[in-house]
Amino acid sequence: MTVTGTVQGTARLLCWAGADRAGERAARASVAGALRAGAAVPPAVAGPVRGAVVVTAPERALADLAAAPVRQVAAGGPRPLALLLPGQGSQHEGMAAGLYRAEPVFRAAVDEVLQEWGAEGEAIRADWLGTGEGRGIPVDDGRRSQPLLFAVGHGLGRLLLSWGVVPAEVLGHSAGEVAAAALAGVFTPAQAAVLVRERVRAAAVVPPGGMLAVAASPGELGPYLSGQVAVAAVNAARRTMLAGPRAELAAVAARLARDGLRVRPVAATLPFHSPAMEPAAAAVERSFAARPGPARFPVRSGYTGRLLSAAEAGSARFWARQLTDPVRFGPALAALLEGGDRLLVECGPGRVLSSLAARQPAVQGGGSAVLSLLPGDRPDRVAVLEAAAALWLEGHNPAPGGLPGAVA
Repeated sequence: MTVTGTVQGTARLLCWAGADRAGERAARASVAGALRAGAAVPPAVAGPVRGAVVVTAPERALADLAAAPVRQVAAGGPRPLALLLPGQGSQHEGMAAGLYRAEPVFRAAVDEVLQEWGAEGEAIRADWLGTGEGRGIPVDDGRRSQPLLFAVGHGLGRLLLSWGVVPAEVLGHSAGEVAAAALAGVFTPAQAAVLVRERVRAAAVVPPGGMLAVAASPGELGPYLSGQVAVAAVNAARRTMLAGPRAELAAVAARLARDGLRVRPVAATLPFHSPAMEPAAAAVERSFAARPGPARFPVRSGYTGRLLSAAEAGSARFWARQLTDPVRFGPALAALLEGGDRLLVECGPGRVLSSLAARQPAVQGGGSAVLSLLPGDRPDRVAVLEAAAALWLEGHNPAPGGLPGAVA
């Protein structure tokens, strides 16, 4: 498998394999010979001893190839993939914009979602890509963060599926649960986009609020909760989020800080997952009109920790209550990992869920591992190529034909 494309210069994903170490060395030598001759790199044939490298500077291609990592695929085969789709707090300015401009499969999936919003979708795209006039609506505002996080997560998932990569399970965090359900085919993209749109519109009338990340357990935080401030998410051991109206949350934050607890504001302008969202939840329940279908692969709910049932998928109340009910991502991920070792792939911008997953005992012990598709510290297309390389080394056979260039 060889993918070529342009990323601030030229980037190439080179993959090769052999039946044993000698075969791997021979395959790598064949790739090197083609590079020296300026000829087409021979296609990779899947084998148990694999190598891969992403080359971003042509003059260093041979050196990078020589130093590339090699991995023996486990005798039992690669670890099954579990996709993690993030929600509020993972957004940032320009997230995945480079991939949108360069990657047709991703762009088509994002456009499919935004077109359901009509003129509002055009404004969302303009704010995201910086092509509109004026400052627009900030990305942390729920009117931008929620639809964009859904569109980006959906687009990344569709990109992986276009490679022939099929997950064993998907798990979303907060709004990511809608993206997970759409990716699995429970909702059509249009149905999911409408659900997100109705949630955003209903939430827009809720008074401003916010969210706090606190280094404490839910039990420790009980004495601090007052008014409409509530536990919004249980993400990992001593990784809890609170939410509530702005003034009430500020008072709780001051008490927590005064008592020496570490508190960090989360990028949110609304009190998601708190009683303050009750009016929005009621409106979403009234407007729910989706007709869910069967899931193509399992969806684990980040609220119940269980696999999504057909009854829940079709329940207006189930989806509406996600605005007020706490997310239990940590327990849900632990339940997922009880099914065996997994390669966890964060299917969204940044490393928020990856960092939470890294705290799981199954990951710390090395049985499971974490991969971020768009970590944000390098160009989007380079990151995506590196993800394809990691999947190849694991023993999966991704075919990223949608990426610019050719797959041999």
